[in-house]
Amino acid sequence: MSAHEDYGPKELDLEVPSAARAYDYLLGGSHNFKIDRDFANQVREHSPWTPNVTRLNRSFLGRVVRFCLDQGITQFLDLGSGIPTVGNVHEVAQQRVPDARVVYVDYEPVAYQHASAMLADNPNATIIQADIRDPEFILNHPETRELLDFSRPLGLLIVGVLLFIGPEDQPAELVRAYRERLAPGSYLAISHITGEHASPELQAQLAATVAAYREANEQLVIRDHAEISSWFAGMELVEPGVTFLPDWRPDTPDEAQDLARPLGYGGVARQP
Repeated sequence: MSAHEDYGPKELDLEVPSAARAYDYLLGGSHNFKIDRDFANQVREHSPWTPNVTRLNRSFLGRVVRFCLDQGITQFLDLGSGIPTVGNVHEVAQQRVPDARVVYVDYEPVAYQHASAMLADNPNATIIQADIRDPEFILNHPETRELLDFSRPLGLLIVGVLLFIGPEDQPAELVRAYRERLAPGSYLAISHITGEHASPELQAQLAATVAAYREANEQLVIRDHAEISSWFAGMELVEPGVTFLPDWRPDTPDEAQDLARPLGYGGVARQP
């Protein structure tokens, strides 16, 4: 996939809410603006489970990073990382492996600026302001090449971001473009919102959420198990496969009772 004129860093526009900043707000972060909080609260009014999904997704990310560390993975590429909040990848990884290396990628200017400041004194972590739809730019970026060694296994994290990629941008081809650079023994993690097992009430709320994001000039795509699983084709799925987020190697049984359980899938696979 090659660069496109529409791909690239977003300009800061405080007249329009940002999905990344709304996500930060829902996680309890402070790097957001009133327009983002108003938008998140509007979504939460008709979809009260929205904060639950964000927390389940964040918890999944933490478990994935710890799993990768257990497999000897000490370098990570986090696509669509958003605004770094508590439990971000480099915090989780470097707590156990101080020299673990992390490259974050996001095109949202507040995410980029805050992460840049936060990581200024961390030689083993950085953020690139880029659109994940431009893998060639990201994979060949000087900071990526400086921190990540693609001849060795790494953890590729595409967590909670492909839901913003429409079919016109060919998400399967996008995932494949990144997978082609992975050394054997690397791991790919993906999470995505879904609705195929949701109750009629939850499905109606999902539809209202999609409409709210559309009004905010953000695309939100709901996908099923078959499509999400297809992105791992040719890789070795890690047990228990592509499952509801709280069912993927849970630390405690508590999250399995969450009302948002049927609204997100997550999976991890190994590059053979």
